[in-house]
Amino acid sequence: MTYVVNPLAKTETLPDHTQLPESDGTFVKNFQEHPQSILLTESVKNLLQKRHPDGQYCIGQDCGIYWRLTDPPERGAEAPDWFYVPNVPPMLDGQIRRSYVMWQELVPPLIVLEFASGDGAEERDKTPLSRAEEPGARKPGKFWIYEQVIRPAFYGIYEVKRASIELYCWVGGEYQLVPRSDRGHYPVAPLGVELGIWQGQYQNMELPWLRWWDEQGNLLLTGEERADRLAAQLKALGIEPEA
Repeated sequence: MTYVVNPLAKTETLPDHTQLPESDGTFVKNFQEHPQSILLTESVKNLLQKRHPDGQYCIGQDCGIYWRLTDPPERGAEAPDWFYVPNVPPMLDGQIRRSYVMWQELVPPLIVLEFASGDGAEERDKTPLSRAEEPGARKPGKFWIYEQVIRPAFYGIYEVKRASIELYCWVGGEYQLVPRSDRGHYPVAPLGVELGIWQGQYQNMELPWLRWWDEQGNLLLTGEERADRLAAQLKALGIEPEA
């Protein structure tokens, strides 16, 4: 399977991340979205540090990806709930990123994840730009924007209410569904992980959570989970962790 990166022509005349709005004025849709993003980031952090010993990668959580210059500027951006871009600096010129600007960066995300609080219709919307340009029409559909313009190698839709995942891989100019493995997970081969649903407690909430596993089927743990596991192992050996 071939993963294609969509190159963009770099220009000096378009605005950068410091000149574009960092918010479109919307707010998080429910109380699960923020901890869900933190869980994904925290548990994959060790893996990414090993894959990028130079620290050259960035993760966005509900941050804008600018793909087109529009008026107002926010209309030319999508704000995925979670995305990861390899081989780019985590900061730009010593400044924290306000957004991810495609014409400035040139490198698309490897994976973009959307948490659908509804039925996923918005995340599957394939309305093309040509139709969206008609008078009174809404902006192009999210699916179309990711598939045809931003082109992350993987696009995942997590339906929170159904606790279900659809993962797409960009192949030959379009997205194709990634088949589920025997473990019920969805492989993200370039990252060496699998994506799946884990039922458990995180931040005081017992819910089905979107989680990472390694290619051997081991759950990628948060720092707190690793500490709890170590404490249990010490106790099994008759050693009190506090000692």
